[in-house]
Amino acid sequence: MSLLKRRLYRKLVPKIFRGDYLFTSLKQDIIDYYSSLPDATAEQISIVRYLRANPITVYPYAFQEKYAPADVSVYTDDASGLKYVLEDGKRLYFKRRFREADIRHYYSGLQKEQDPDSPHRYLSEAFSVEDGDVVADVGVAEGNFSLSVIEKAGRLILFETDDEWIEALQATFEPWKEKVRLVKRRVSDRNDSENTTLDEYFKTDRIDFLKVDIDGAESELLKGSEKILNNVSRIALCVYHKQDDERDFSVLLEDKGFEVSLTKGYMIYIFDKKLDVPYLRRGLIRAFKAGGS
Repeated sequence: MSLLKRRLYRKLVPKIFRGDYLFTSLKQDIIDYYSSLPDATAEQISIVRYLRANPITVYPYAFQEKYAPADVSVYTDDASGLKYVLEDGKRLYFKRRFREADIRHYYSGLQKEQDPDSPHRYLSEAFSVEDGDVVADVGVAEGNFSLSVIEKAGRLILFETDDEWIEALQATFEPWKEKVRLVKRRVSDRNDSENTTLDEYFKTDRIDFLKVDIDGAESELLKGSEKILNNVSRIALCVYHKQDDERDFSVLLEDKGFEVSLTKGYMIYIFDKKLDVPYLRRGLIRAFKAGGS
């Protein structure tokens, strides 16, 4: 089913009757496209084999089978009433309204996302936060990335606008509150009561490591980061939200003097209603600049 036909189907068929038809159709489109592609790579063909045997998923790889919601243990903080899981022995809190079942599914998704073989993994052995780094985490959500580097980072600046997540983040980072700053501002290409650019926010400060995952608004952030891009040394930047982000952001960062590499593997971003040929997208850019900051 073509992108045009899928859009028409969404308009004409009530959501309650759609079931899994759209995902099944998309899965077949991907199989057909890469099966007939003369120069399909071995990795792309392996994804076709995976899809033939499994339902369509964001991560079309067997590694995700290691993580099941039923294996996630959820605890309740008696003092705050918030629920949490243990991430490497540290408490990772969740929104107050999340039920235990919600948290199990959510956290198993985070485990898949940050598996060593995942295309969405932020860090690697060769690309990481270093001792004493000033880290800006834009699009924090539950804070799993920042919690994973909390002991190495010198300071963390967390940008999040969702009040429910902010309450959870305050609980998560309470043991390290002296070096964590929570900022309730949207990071974009303008400065007003609700938005800030990185250039404006850090005009008298530095960033060593920048992590960006903001649901397709990455290009706006980059437009407001002209000075920051001249100084920051490492960037983990999501590129799977939009079709051309990998190409456009790679060119931009290379022009700024970064060495750009892509995380291994592909994602199928099934939540993008505009998902079309070539369907498979890289997850993140890891950008490094020698001598930055």
